[in-house]
Amino acid sequence: MDFEKKSPLVYVLPNKFFNVDKGISVAELEFPIYYNFFLRKKKTYIICTPEQKLQLTTVLKESLMGPEIVDLASEYIDGEQTYGYPDMVAEMAFFRSYKSLDDVVEFVLFENNAVNFGNVNILKLESGDFNLSDKGKTYNIPGEVGFHIKYDIGKRLEEPFQAPLLGITCLGPSHGFDPDDNTSGFILWINHQGIMVDPPVNSTEWLRESNVNPKLINIVILTHCHADHDAGIFQKILEEGKITIYATPTVMESFLRKYSSLTSIPKKELMELFNFMPIVIGKPTMIGGAEFQFHYALHSIPSTGFRFFFHDQSFLYTSDHLNDPDVLDKMHAEGFLPESRWRYLKDFPWDPNIIYHEAGVPPLHTKISYLASLPLEIQKKITVYHISKKDMPKDSHLTLATFGIENTLYPEITPPFYQEAYNLLDILSQIDIFQGYPIEKAKEFLLIVKEEKYKRGEQIIKKGTPGDKFYIIASGNVKFEGLGADKDTPIKRYGTYEYFGEASLILNTQRQADVFAETDTVALTIEKSKFLQFIRGSDLKQNLERLNEVRESNSWKTLMASKNFRGVTSHQITQLELIMFPKHYPAHSALIREDEPFDSGFIIRDGNIDVFRNGKLVRELGVGDFVGEIYKLTKKMPSSYTFVTKSDCEVYILSQDDLVQYLKKNPGVYMRMNAVYE
Repeated sequence: MDFEKKSPLVYVLPNKFFNVDKGISVAELEFPIYYNFFLRKKKTYIICTPEQKLQLTTVLKESLMGPEIVDLASEYIDGEQTYGYPDMVAEMAFFRSYKSLDDVVEFVLFENNAVNFGNVNILKLESGDFNLSDKGKTYNIPGEVGFHIKYDIGKRLEEPFQAPLLGITCLGPSHGFDPDDNTSGFILWINHQGIMVDPPVNSTEWLRESNVNPKLINIVILTHCHADHDAGIFQKILEEGKITIYATPTVMESFLRKYSSLTSIPKKELMELFNFMPIVIGKPTMIGGAEFQFHYALHSIPSTGFRFFFHDQSFLYTSDHLNDPDVLDKMHAEGFLPESRWRYLKDFPWDPNIIYHEAGVPPLHTKISYLASLPLEIQKKITVYHISKKDMPKDSHLTLATFGIENTLYPEITPPFYQEAYNLLDILSQIDIFQGYPIEKAKEFLLIVKEEKYKRGEQIIKKGTPGDKFYIIASGNVKFEGLGADKDTPIKRYGTYEYFGEASLILNTQRQADVFAETDTVALTIEKSKFLQFIRGSDLKQNLERLNEVRESNSWKTLMASKNFRGVTSHQITQLELIMFPKHYPAHSALIREDEPFDSGFIIRDGNIDVFRNGKLVRELGVGDFVGEIYKLTKKMPSSYTFVTKSDCEVYILSQDDLVQYLKKNPGVYMRMNAVYE
């Protein structure tokens, strides 16, 4: 859309639609198709294989046509009798200016790996690349499309972002036709935790670059399945820990159909990558301590908006929604809106303190002129999104959403009297080794923990001194220096909700590294005697002793050098180290045999391992490589390969049971470990 000659009308699909490592679709055609059809009044031509046509047809049907079967009765608290219950099929039909997908796109299929389109000949080579001939000239085109991250992070924060009691960060203010700005999405900060709403593509990359710890955001609200609202969700799913997604079952089913087709991952397996919390319309939903009330907006496909109440503040988000009284009356008169739905939509709730209202090109979106005509006191409460800067009226009192972590809004709110205790317990709940601790231990934690603050560059722990405290990072980053004698060992860095200092307390040894505050840091500390009392009676002491043993084998260096674990966080590495067991194997040992079940995977610490199939060598693995097929290991299926040590090898063993539990918490690591050996 940023091209001088406008969006192309003809597209050749790459061999793969989806880059699983990044969670990005590399065959995103939804908005070029919209652009061509609605603005240029032209069809889009898609050149692909018959199999790819089936895949992309599923994706485009969800976005352009909406779900084929819609039954919302179970999603409303009183079923069809609920006030405002929609005839969703009729509403979708009202917005659709085309009868079928064939009116919008035309597929041109490869036959015998060749396509003739006008004067252009395209040949699909055995390598997967393309050979294109046009007017006597020949061009070689790669069959795989890379991802090119394009975003302006704005101003990077010098110190790690501190999540507020209440705040709103704009991830993007505009729409899918705007080449200059991110598509709309934002983060709600409630009780010092983030809730992503319809994150745009590359939001997770941008947040990291902006100095926002991903562990602060574990919840996503998905309102609907247009690409400008769902494109960043898969990235968040793969980023770190297992997230929770709130959506209606109808919207979630669309998301699963769409991304199962894009990724070729079965729907059942996709569901295992995150926790799904179904929304019930008319029933309050507590998220992060705030009371959310969801509703179906008026849009071309099922789309939900919401409002929430948190202490003395209230907030409304319309999602993509046509808010035009004249159009509502027309739809009611023509039978598209039942009586209660019409009255519900006409009686728009302008009472919340903060209103995030969409605007855009009708009939899919609300005219900005309508919002600018509202009473002055209402305009002052409205932040407009889903609109480009050039289309904002200059003489209104509306506010355009402003992108950037530095532009986070902090509405005034009265803190609850229990806020300090809530914050401490929230931090405790984030520490994996303490998860599952009973309420009595939580009460004990409140009594023994202290807060300490360190300035950037200040030393927290000195190597060689006795261990006297356990540390939890409440905010900020720290770095470790002097770990081991190996100069090539990477510098270890920890961030918010990570812990350190436990080894010398449990083993009664001196500190093994210098620890410095890399940023201004707030740490929660527990004195040695109180910490040992706190973990008494649990298996934590044994686990931490084993963790220290694994770390002494230089596990950090091995994992940081691994292509399978490149990009995982320090927190994920710590969790992995807890289930790794060092072991030695002599040369020519078969660790896994072809066509036989296996109950462990391996990570190579030193040495090389050969991979065979049908007696033929297909790959040689080295330090840091994962040994085994992760999918077949987790499903207890026979191996497709034989893995044999080429020389004496030092490895880490990971049992099937431990690995399954680890991957449930870290779905992104599962994707990285899905090694292809041929």
